[in-house]
Amino acid sequence: MLSSKVSGFVAMRGALVARTLTARPACQALLHTDGGQRGAVTQHAHNTKPDWNKAVSEAEKIVGYPTSFLSLRWLLSDEIANVALHLRKLVGSNHPLLKTAKGLLYNGKNNMQAWGLIVLLLSKAAGHLNVNEMEEDKAAGVLYSQRALAEVTEMIRTSHLVHKGLVNIHPGLFQEGAVLNDMTFGNKIALLSGDYLLSNCCVELAALRNQEITELMSSAVRDLTESEFVGQRDQQNNPLPTNPLEGSPVEEWTLRSELSGGRLLGKSCEGTLRLAGHSKEFSKEGYKFGKHLALAWQACLDMEPFMPSSQHTSGVGFSLVSAPVLFHLEYDSSLYKLIQAGAENVNDVDYAEIQSIVSKGPGLAMTKRLRQEHSQKAMEVLAAFEQNDARTALSNIIVAMGEL
Repeated sequence: MLSSKVSGFVAMRGALVARTLTARPACQALLHTDGGQRGAVTQHAHNTKPDWNKAVSEAEKIVGYPTSFLSLRWLLSDEIANVALHLRKLVGSNHPLLKTAKGLLYNGKNNMQAWGLIVLLLSKAAGHLNVNEMEEDKAAGVLYSQRALAEVTEMIRTSHLVHKGLVNIHPGLFQEGAVLNDMTFGNKIALLSGDYLLSNCCVELAALRNQEITELMSSAVRDLTESEFVGQRDQQNNPLPTNPLEGSPVEEWTLRSELSGGRLLGKSCEGTLRLAGHSKEFSKEGYKFGKHLALAWQACLDMEPFMPSSQHTSGVGFSLVSAPVLFHLEYDSSLYKLIQAGAENVNDVDYAEIQSIVSKGPGLAMTKRLRQEHSQKAMEVLAAFEQNDARTALSNIIVAMGEL
């Protein structure tokens, strides 16, 4: 999930990482058990400490290359190189575009740059039926069309993150002309670079010459757009939780999380199985796997600011619609009064106090159970696939995710 605005930076980073990956010795295999069964998960947890980066690294070897850089051939284009030059002009400003670029470049547990990897692993785990041998990348064990779909998946998500970095400029927001100019310029770069990525996605989808896949991925883009209109928002369109007396926190979190990413990964997994010639019924299982994996990952991210060992700085902003916050609101609706302080601007909220209250409540434990529930559902779907290295790698990723 690399960003268009990350362009020049990503190109250099991609080249360096590519050299590093080819030079370093192979890591010891993470797990050699039947990853589709509940017992295998327990055995993995007892035999070796799960490690997210190691699980992803081992999985990338199975598909033959670091999928975190699927988008490099687009990012190395002249258009994106020009965007990178313009992006440098924003350094020193507070435009959200820079924060997005930093987040997309940071290759740690706070950023899942592995969606394309998930799609390719599922492709290889399922295999393909009645497909022309010329369409297969024999080194990776997947079809060229499946690799293209994996690229499209990462680019759609990246473009969405870029577009979310737009600042809603309204009269009186910025008193200084220089700041206003920076924000306006940053908006132009975010809008154009995000659109550029989406246009490339359209070209790639059209090249597949598959109307079913085009409709499927188009609906995923629609879902991402719809996610930005769910529930209350401040003036910068940052989400705010619904009054706990008016709705269910679990339903609200699930709806937001499915629209903002769960359906994209689910439909990508469904689409890659359709490209391989599998039945609609079996492909729907791919959708379930991708959706539950994305929801488990979102629950994992939501817990980070409230964990005792978290590196999240106290008082720094986090999502007010994250699962621990929503669960705590159901437990103690008085927290809603603190959140209402951010009705116009979420920066007006006392994050340190909310963080302290939620950390001591039941929200964190309930979010852990939510993550375990979706992880287990993903594992159950995976059990229907034949045992192979790709399936084992997917199960390793799910187990490692639970230890972040």
